[in-house]
Amino acid sequence: MAMPYFPASYANPYMPQMYQNQYIPQQQTQQQSGGLTWVQGIEAAKSYPVSAGQSILLMDSESNSFFIKSADASGMPLPLRVFDYTERTINNAPKTAQETRTDPSIDLSAYVTRDELESRISEIMASKRNPDNRNDRKDGQNNGK
Repeated sequence: MAMPYFPASYANPYMPQMYQNQYIPQQQTQQQSGGLTWVQGIEAAKSYPVSAGQSILLMDSESNSFFIKSADASGMPLPLRVFDYTERTINNAPKTAQETRTDPSIDLSAYVTRDELESRISEIMASKRNPDNRNDRKDGQNNGK
């Protein structure tokens, strides 16, 4: 008994269909997680595609580095920018305002105390009330006379 003839694309599950997408995505060397794009080294960062006029932050999964890859408006890639990062601890920072005031690296000799400032203000106010003693200082030194 003869088998009926069916064209190759008609109901043959083993033959690829002409209307199906023939593109098979290749395995990429980058991963995306939580808004970060991870790549494996500088070569993967160099080969990462970037749209025209865009920049992307690429985190290196092999070292403490990250890359910024950009393309200009015409789509031409700009030079890859490479950065290294290290962890900082916040234990070295002063915790309170009092610790900041007692920091030995700050030179306070050029500043006056509140008592000295109030004393000087009262001298100025007194000299304005009594113009005769304007150039006389409290310590007995005469300024310009």
